[in-house]
Amino acid sequence: MSDQNVLNNPAVGDLQSGVYVRGGIYSLVNPQLGTNRHGGQYLKCLLRDASGEVAGRKWKLDNFDLDDCTSTGFVRLDGEVVEFNGLPQVNIHDIEAEHVAEADLVRLLPHTRFDVDMMFRDVTGMLDSLEHPAMRALARRYTEDDTLMQAFRRSPAAMVMHHAWIGGLLEHTWQLMRLADAAVASYADASGRPRLNRDLVLVGLFLHDLGKTVELSWDKGFSYTADGNLVGHIARGVLWLEDCARDLDPPLPEDALAVLHNIILSHHGEPEHGALRPPMTPEAILVSQLDNLDAKVAMSLAAVDPDRTGGGDGVFTERMTGLGHRMYRGNALGD
Repeated sequence: MSDQNVLNNPAVGDLQSGVYVRGGIYSLVNPQLGTNRHGGQYLKCLLRDASGEVAGRKWKLDNFDLDDCTSTGFVRLDGEVVEFNGLPQVNIHDIEAEHVAEADLVRLLPHTRFDVDMMFRDVTGMLDSLEHPAMRALARRYTEDDTLMQAFRRSPAAMVMHHAWIGGLLEHTWQLMRLADAAVASYADASGRPRLNRDLVLVGLFLHDLGKTVELSWDKGFSYTADGNLVGHIARGVLWLEDCARDLDPPLPEDALAVLHNIILSHHGEPEHGALRPPMTPEAILVSQLDNLDAKVAMSLAAVDPDRTGGGDGVFTERMTGLGHRMYRGNALGD
């Protein structure tokens, strides 16, 4: 291959068919062993940095150790970029785990495309607009914790699924709270009186995933912490709520605390999806449904994003984990 086609550690966004990657360092996403038609195994994965993601395949696994390769969350590789079904794919020749410095994470991890300060101001502004004084006092218990709020601003909302990028948790919460404001107003009665309690909905949405700030780690790629594996964000959120609601001035009504607990415990909707209780108030139903809506819309938008170079046949994506099917990338109206 000619020297002009060899790129040293190129960004994912610069990969195109015919390029040979030398020493490329990327975040390794969803690595797994597939089986070909002859019963042999191969590595399939996504390679990601802040510029996008691309499908990766290693067809020969001689002396390959998946656990060792995935130990740091990042890899260094050599390989050839080919076109597969209209999209670039890296056929990996050599790959090994890579330890990266914190300064490199800006290049290697995806980030929210929205302004973090703006989103955080919007979220705290909506919390400041709560009507019940005890609910405002409860929200301040969280927002006055600088360490927690710094993590809230940076944490992804997931490792792979929805909003799996730095600032993803804040973006997800911000989007949900804006949606909720419109939904609560839409469900007013004929005289315009709200039938859903806005305070409970907004605080429930603010708290529902806040435990992900300690469930997930993002300093060496996205991974679960010990707390995430042993406790999880739902249980951690309930424990924090119990602690933060203690000795409030004015005190939080007992039933309000129980309803907020139910919102956190039930926001995954169904037991098979991780819910520990069913949503048992209209507010809990709304939180659960909005959470599912935003997660799935975000996943679908990421899947069809023209800057995304993941697998598929060009017009259709691969089957999307979390959605259960492929997504159509075409421009239906030709605009």
